[in-house]
Amino acid sequence: MRHLHALGTTTLTLSLLTVPAAAAPAAAASTTAGAQPVTTKPVTTGTGVGKELRALEKSFQGRIGAYAIDTATGRTVAYRSGERFPLLSTFKAMGCAAALHKARTSEPGLMDKVVTWTAADLKPNSPTTEKHVKDGLTVARLCEAAITLSDNTAGNMVLKQIGGPAGLTRYFRTLKDPVSRLDRWETELNDWSPKERRDTTTPASVARDLRAVTAGNALHVRDRQRLIGWLTANKTGDARIRAGLPKTWKIGDKTGTNSQYGAGNDIAIVWPEKSAAPIILAVYTNREAADAAVNDKVVADTATVLVRALGKL
Repeated sequence: MRHLHALGTTTLTLSLLTVPAAAAPAAAASTTAGAQPVTTKPVTTGTGVGKELRALEKSFQGRIGAYAIDTATGRTVAYRSGERFPLLSTFKAMGCAAALHKARTSEPGLMDKVVTWTAADLKPNSPTTEKHVKDGLTVARLCEAAITLSDNTAGNMVLKQIGGPAGLTRYFRTLKDPVSRLDRWETELNDWSPKERRDTTTPASVARDLRAVTAGNALHVRDRQRLIGWLTANKTGDARIRAGLPKTWKIGDKTGTNSQYGAGNDIAIVWPEKSAAPIILAVYTNREAADAAVNDKVVADTATVLVRALGKL
């Protein structure tokens, strides 16, 4: 399709398959609620998913990257899952996971540490931190603000605790993710174009990372629960993955948004009704025109397609 070439994409991937246990960071031995042993039974490729998502791409004149993991079976659904997309504010979920890991393993008390900043440090969209220039906030409160409100200054303050963008990249590598990278701070990391490799991930990589820290054993069980608590309290994702799934399902997510190329992302851990085993979703989108608006409905519709393909709808 001509408009996809304009975005610099050259490949289209679609698969519905079983992931061997060794390929996923989340170990079968995880003690988190809902984690189940991964099976190795092959699953037939689903051709309808590709057709639906290609139609969505054509309708909104853009590109969709998606990856879904059923942690009960190990099955995955993938579409452009190996192509790079901007992390945007989805990095904040993983940054807070890195902070929780550091507090547990090398810096006890980190989450209760009070961090301060100046008015000059404030970034646009900082609804919580702009109210606490004089007294600061604990790292835990900063994580809450960064995830639930996508507070940009809070995101930067959390990054400072883990060694900055390079520190988060190192954390990705500990999760056996050789792809995801953070190079800049808020808000410079949002300066993105289709040829940019800085501050990017792939849907498959970030989905596996999210699985590792929420439904795997990358974090201590108490830290997983704390991270999931922030994700489920998120207030920025109602129009994205949440909008594409039943309202009775439990969902925790982190969005990312950019006015350049209409990039709109969402990563989520989802518990289908009456199911203890969660699904992990990563949906990344961008549009053809540099000044195009974000299309939340495409993210929601993609989530519906993915979950249906996994047999949950």
